[in-house]
Amino acid sequence: MIKVRQLVKRFGQTTVLDGIDLDIQQGEIIVVIGPSGTGKSTLLRCLNFLEQPDAGTLEIGDLEVDVTRATRQQILAVRRRTAFVFQNYALFANKTALENIAERLVVVDRWPEEKAQVLARKILERVGLADRADAFPVSLSGGQQQRVGIGRAMAAQADVILFDEPTSALDPEWVGEVLSVMKTLAEERQTMLVVTHEMGFARDVADRVIFMDEGRIVEQGPPSQLFESPRDPRTRSFLRKVLSENALIGE
Repeated sequence: MIKVRQLVKRFGQTTVLDGIDLDIQQGEIIVVIGPSGTGKSTLLRCLNFLEQPDAGTLEIGDLEVDVTRATRQQILAVRRRTAFVFQNYALFANKTALENIAERLVVVDRWPEEKAQVLARKILERVGLADRADAFPVSLSGGQQQRVGIGRAMAAQADVILFDEPTSALDPEWVGEVLSVMKTLAEERQTMLVVTHEMGFARDVADRVIFMDEGRIVEQGPPSQLFESPRDPRTRSFLRKVLSENALIGE
């Protein structure tokens, strides 16, 4: 379904992504873990052309793109097939929860506003916010805002949803409600590529976990294999530290 080959991204003299190869099948839930600053979020942003990659190719279904020669039309086509959930919600402050979800359908997909709002209301119900349709972001909790952000991605009806550390900006009491919505999407086999530090989510939900370090994919496999018997010393060291820290805070 999605094929990434030799993806490279540099910032000045620093190589942040160093020849990434990645295949994602339809309905697959992939979780990406690794140290901060190792290129995980940059990978997602390059797949959506929020960052311009320096080399590589990208295939989504029948769409094939050489990232160094991508035209505006190709970039827009990629963005129609990929939806993005940001760390910081990225909602329109002057629009209600309903309007935030319907916005793309009206502006990008040219849906009539009434039709877009019908779907937006159904999505709000799915994410547990049917009673907050007319609320503006300022009156919503962080968890509610992120659920609206996920709802907006759901409205795109994209081939894959890219989640960039969706719980990292949340207070602890709101993390569970966001992960619950994501778990529901996973049960529905929505294709997902998730960057997260939530190891419990990765264990319970992922079909495959990818460990990245220094801009490369070091190791990948089913959660049972990667968490219980990682092969690479860097993976073992990272998991030993992260899992011990989580144990201390009761995860």
